[in-house]
Amino acid sequence: MLFLWFFKLQPCPKISKHFIVALLGPSLFHTIGHISACVSFSKVAVSFTHVIKSSEPVFSVVFSSFLGDTYPLKVWLSIIPIVLGCSLAAVTEVSFNFQGLWGALISNVGFVLRNIYSKRSLQSFKEVNGLNLYGWISIISLLYLFPVAILVEGSHWVEGYRQAIQAVGKSGTFYSWVVLSGVFYHLYNQSSYQALDQISPLTFSVGNTMKRVVVIVSSVLFFRNPVRPLNALGTAIAICGTFLYSQATTAKKAKEENEGELKRS
Repeated sequence: MLFLWFFKLQPCPKISKHFIVALLGPSLFHTIGHISACVSFSKVAVSFTHVIKSSEPVFSVVFSSFLGDTYPLKVWLSIIPIVLGCSLAAVTEVSFNFQGLWGALISNVGFVLRNIYSKRSLQSFKEVNGLNLYGWISIISLLYLFPVAILVEGSHWVEGYRQAIQAVGKSGTFYSWVVLSGVFYHLYNQSSYQALDQISPLTFSVGNTMKRVVVIVSSVLFFRNPVRPLNALGTAIAICGTFLYSQATTAKKAKEENEGELKRS
């Protein structure tokens, strides 16, 4: 984002003290979500992490309900197959361990709270588009993460890098993988925020569901993770539940917008 702002490929938003303060909460939850996801990726199969992360709508409905939002029966019913599918996938997962499971679940909580508090604390900054918003959240997230990383893992960095380079074989290969991983991970999140500004919520939800399918299938094929029939069934049920949830929440939002227009007229 700094590159885009410096070369004026993306207009830099006007920032203020109030804007930065409003971002502190969402950025903290953003940091927690990404750290927990990376922990999960390191402990279990990538496909399993994404199956568990497909249960994010469950946490969204529960936390939003505690904070005063209401949802129709269709939304509550749509989360049942998500819970059942994730549970079935978890109990039949070959690479299962609790650290990987808890990492994915905590990641869900972090991202849901990020979304909720972003919506609540950034209402007065609607002129900032999704791409710039993600850029500033990432910058503040880095400021959160860097001192913690030094405190927790700083003494192990040198030895850890040596072991990683030894496992890969060449230092150039290792550093290129690290850079490419960071760039692609950023572009993935950046494009999601950018897409949400350009397309309808319905199209975005369908695309997000298909993204899960592509990531899970491609990771199974690439890493050759063994998949049991019941595990595949649980994954399919969870993804279908996520799609149904997307449809139900989109219908709820459209109904609220129509009611708002009727009241104004």
